[in-house]
Amino acid sequence: MTKTFPLADARDLPLWRRPVTLLFLMAAAMPVAFATWSALLNNFVIEAAGFDGSDIGWLHTVREIPGFLAVGVIAIIIFMREQVLGLVSLTLLGVATAVTAWFPSLGGILTITMLSSIGFHYYETVNQSLQLQWIDKLRAPQVLGWLIAAGSGATLIAYVLIVMTWESFGLNYNAVYLASGGFTAAVALFCLFAYPQFEAPNPQIKRMVLRRRYWLYYALQFMAGARRQIFVVFAGFMMVERFGFEVHEVTALFLINLVANMICAPLFGRAVHAYGERRTLLFEYAGLVVVFLAYGGIYMFGWGVALAATLYVVDHLLFSLALALKTYFQKIADPGDIAPTAAVAFTINHIAAVFLPALLGYLWLVSPASVFVLAAGMATLSFMLALLIPRHPVPGHETILSPAAPAPAE
Repeated sequence: MTKTFPLADARDLPLWRRPVTLLFLMAAAMPVAFATWSALLNNFVIEAAGFDGSDIGWLHTVREIPGFLAVGVIAIIIFMREQVLGLVSLTLLGVATAVTAWFPSLGGILTITMLSSIGFHYYETVNQSLQLQWIDKLRAPQVLGWLIAAGSGATLIAYVLIVMTWESFGLNYNAVYLASGGFTAAVALFCLFAYPQFEAPNPQIKRMVLRRRYWLYYALQFMAGARRQIFVVFAGFMMVERFGFEVHEVTALFLINLVANMICAPLFGRAVHAYGERRTLLFEYAGLVVVFLAYGGIYMFGWGVALAATLYVVDHLLFSLALALKTYFQKIADPGDIAPTAAVAFTINHIAAVFLPALLGYLWLVSPASVFVLAAGMATLSFMLALLIPRHPVPGHETILSPAAPAPAE
């Protein structure tokens, strides 16, 4: 941790020490731990602790509690700089992931999941705030797309290693968790001490901010969190429980997702820049309705594993278009609102996440198809909300219901 450095002067620094480079390093480090944890999770909990649908629902409910409490970031940044908090949280995520296999019981898995989740959610809250403060509005869609691609590329390397070595080298959960979590923690500690503390030009408000004019952004965040939970919790669990996927097969599916993300994420950024947030989000939500209904059809009509795997990849790609929600907020927000609103939005995003996994875990035991039909309904509601986004959102014209504002030159 070195001296404070004005963001406007960062262009004078060597390329490797600039703010955007730091964002890329963090974007590459975080998913190595988190995505590896996710790829191994379903097999690990079933083999080590005999989890069923109800248990996995409770695990993800526990995992989302820190996300619901992300508003606490506002209190912490009174005493700690956002950049420092983000890197300390990233370190916690790495360390907790590294020791996951040391606790092969329901209680142990829930405890270590809570710790890693605190690191993940506090990191993500701060990271989103720093991205919107440090990246120029005109470049934001493209740069955010490249950041997604960078994370996918780093994770791709980890997954290739798992697929190639899991069986041939007889790897176990402990070795893989230690390697992936240790890498993330090491990169976070390097960034903590190698980079100056960048000072953005607009001081952030250090109290909770709830503004009526951001209501549509809050609503879209709530629905995104609810939908996302069904995908994260049950789509992968379905591949293991229904189709018997093993670790290397689940990881191979993740690999396909990563390659697709590396190719498509920058294109998605261009699409948001060219077509606007409204059209991009409408495309995402319409696609998710189709995907979730097809998931339900797998259980109702006995459709096969090839379709399930294809839907999983398409589902993952569509969620990448959520970068449009970030740029929508960047366009309508007061500059000083970014940090506190990022924390509030993360909490709103996780309101449903705290109770949905556990409740839907019980529904899953009775009717897995109903879980996905419910998700399709949520995507439909999101589509209807996205219709309210203006073609050119700006402060004072946050929705089509707000007073009209002059459209900028194309």
